[in-house]
Amino acid sequence: MSYREVDYDYDDEGGVIDPVKLLTICFALGIWLVWQRYHSLLNRAIYFKLAPPIQIRDTWTANRLPQPSIDAHLTFSDLLPSFPLPDRKYITAYDPATAYHLDTILADSPADIEHKILEAHRAQKKWAATSFDDRRRVMRSLKKWLVDNQEVCAKMACRDTGKTMLDAALGEIITTCSKLDWLINHGERALSPESRYNNLIMFYKSSSVHYEPLGVVAAITSWNYPLHNAWSPIIAGLFAGNSVVLKCSEHVIWSTTWFVQAIKECLKACGHDEQLVQLVCCYPDDADAVTKSPLIRHITFIGSERVGRLVAQAATEHLTPVTLELGGKDPAIILPSTDLEKWISLLMRGVYQNAGQNCIGVERILVHESQYDEFFRLFTERADKLRPGHSLKSPGDSVAPAADVGAMVSGERFPGLEHAIHEAVDMGAVLSVGGEPWRHPYLEQGSYFKPTVLGEVNPECALAQSELFAPIACIMKYETIEQAIEIANGTRYGLGASVFGPVRDDCMKVAKRLQCGMVAINDFGVFYLNQDLPFGGTKYSGYGRFGGPEGLRALTNTKAIVVDRWGWAIQTSIPAVLDYPVRSVTQSWDFISGMVGFLYADAWGTRIDALTKMMRASGR
Repeated sequence: MSYREVDYDYDDEGGVIDPVKLLTICFALGIWLVWQRYHSLLNRAIYFKLAPPIQIRDTWTANRLPQPSIDAHLTFSDLLPSFPLPDRKYITAYDPATAYHLDTILADSPADIEHKILEAHRAQKKWAATSFDDRRRVMRSLKKWLVDNQEVCAKMACRDTGKTMLDAALGEIITTCSKLDWLINHGERALSPESRYNNLIMFYKSSSVHYEPLGVVAAITSWNYPLHNAWSPIIAGLFAGNSVVLKCSEHVIWSTTWFVQAIKECLKACGHDEQLVQLVCCYPDDADAVTKSPLIRHITFIGSERVGRLVAQAATEHLTPVTLELGGKDPAIILPSTDLEKWISLLMRGVYQNAGQNCIGVERILVHESQYDEFFRLFTERADKLRPGHSLKSPGDSVAPAADVGAMVSGERFPGLEHAIHEAVDMGAVLSVGGEPWRHPYLEQGSYFKPTVLGEVNPECALAQSELFAPIACIMKYETIEQAIEIANGTRYGLGASVFGPVRDDCMKVAKRLQCGMVAINDFGVFYLNQDLPFGGTKYSGYGRFGGPEGLRALTNTKAIVVDRWGWAIQTSIPAVLDYPVRSVTQSWDFISGMVGFLYADAWGTRIDALTKMMRASGR
């Protein structure tokens, strides 16, 4: 072939393009495109479906319980199954807003619970070997399903707890989507191996930290947010490579069963074992089968201080680590010259969200004396207009009823709340709104408590010291910032807090002095919407954190690994002066003493003297 017969390509500058180079670039580009397509397939959401139960349909009718109670199944035998099993316990589920009977469910025996834990243990071994892409696909599938089925999920939560649809949207849907989003986008970063710094004595080593699955982790959760309290520990545990055993409150077993089944359906659709997630249905007196199981390697508990102590004590049987979130008495400090009209809506939401059954709800409002009267008037006027009620349509309703505040999960605590309110009034508090249960005009058996406002509350009374978990605003007056901080820190709790004020730096100064785990400035509770932040408190609000990298890593075994950087050239060896059997204690000490001086002394002159001492001791 002659020179003229060769067909050369030319680049933009007139140079010849090497055909081999061009083919290599095209091949590499093709490989990259194939990988991107494969990666996107690995991470795409998988469709699955789960039929909603009949109890959330507008046409559903049901029997009403004459007197809602967690022990209703003991009183109303007609609500038991046709052929109840002898010597077994049953849990009666009902809608607190209507007293409608939802279901009667067979409680797990200790043997049932043990079997479920064993199933989770077996399934976890294969799951632990999955990639982050596999786990992300499960999270992405769950998020898509939740967004697509948000109304159904909200109605499930409303039916089982009596909350409003708005409260469900804010506390159940948005928070859970936020957690899923964080796991999808940042979960791998939090659990990927980390390089750590070395000191001079370890210059030839490479150090890293690895986060490995624990095995089977458990969550024991409260009733106030049945969707989020179930999904949050489950999705975190799964993403960390664990299987999860959930023991929810018996108050919300009906909705939680459906929410957990959705995760099981998702796992199956993604090609994984549904036994990775187990729901335990039992009363508290049988929960030791979870807390004392040798297969459970971590427990997350969300609930009361009293039960949290029992869980922590039971966990000592096998030294099981526990994260405790035990509620709080969150203060909101309003600094002088704050624009009250600007923030009154946020404070109303902070107090009455979820009928006050919110661990990071605002339980105490501290107002400077210069603005106290105006604030008390504004808050009272708005609270007096709140409408308790139910969000779901009943048979025959053309539209859903209007409701600002939903029912409480049970009326069992009403006498205690009334007693605390009367005691506060006796100690000088001013009751301007509410203070007693509220009888709904056509849902007479619903568990409603009238939204309540108390002012001039004595910081030492039980109302100001105990977690109320109820729609009660506790408003206090302070004279100085020091006094406000002292009152805010003056309870046994330390979960969250809020500071409102016109100057950010002033708010920050106060926030730093509050004894708690989280503070929102000119807001409330938003530290939980940012799932990159750890969630938890101090003092009697518990210990440990869930949420963020700290919470995710708490569900893993943190393993440090040290390896030689240049093993072919240098590795750890024992100098003769230190080798067994030790030849001379004096020489050995001089060598070590010299090494300490050379490595850690501040002055270089001292370091040189120490190096000389080392060399003499080693015989050099």
